[in-house]
Amino acid sequence: MNTTSAAVASAATFVWLGMVLAISFLEAPLKFRAPGVTIPIGLGIGRLVFRALNLAETVLAVVLVVAVATGAAPAPVLGLTAAVAAVLLAQLAVVRPRLNRRSDRVLAGEEEGPRSRGHLAYVVLEVVKAGVLIALGVVLAAA
Repeated sequence: MNTTSAAVASAATFVWLGMVLAISFLEAPLKFRAPGVTIPIGLGIGRLVFRALNLAETVLAVVLVVAVATGAAPAPVLGLTAAVAAVLLAQLAVVRPRLNRRSDRVLAGEEEGPRSRGHLAYVVLEVVKAGVLIALGVVLAAA
């Protein structure tokens, strides 16, 4: 893989990983433990934060794909890039719309039960995405 493409891909990968770790595994669970934060307030904040995170992730995914596509990347880099892009696409196209519909109901006062399966699916995909980003970063560092 050429040096410039590898550097850009590595930077995008590690910035993306840092954002996922900070938002999904720190901010999201902690916000509900803050004094005075109700479920509706936490959901409202979470929707804004995750909308911004997903936009940033999309930009980073595009940067990563372009860097990998133009850099004569080896097969492991191609496979991991495709995998992380697929996970993000699944989150954005399948899981997030379901979570948004449920949070709309909660915010409207219609529903406030336990976490949905959609939420658990999103968390599982976040764990998978973080693992793939770590693997991709390691492979890029060795390339």
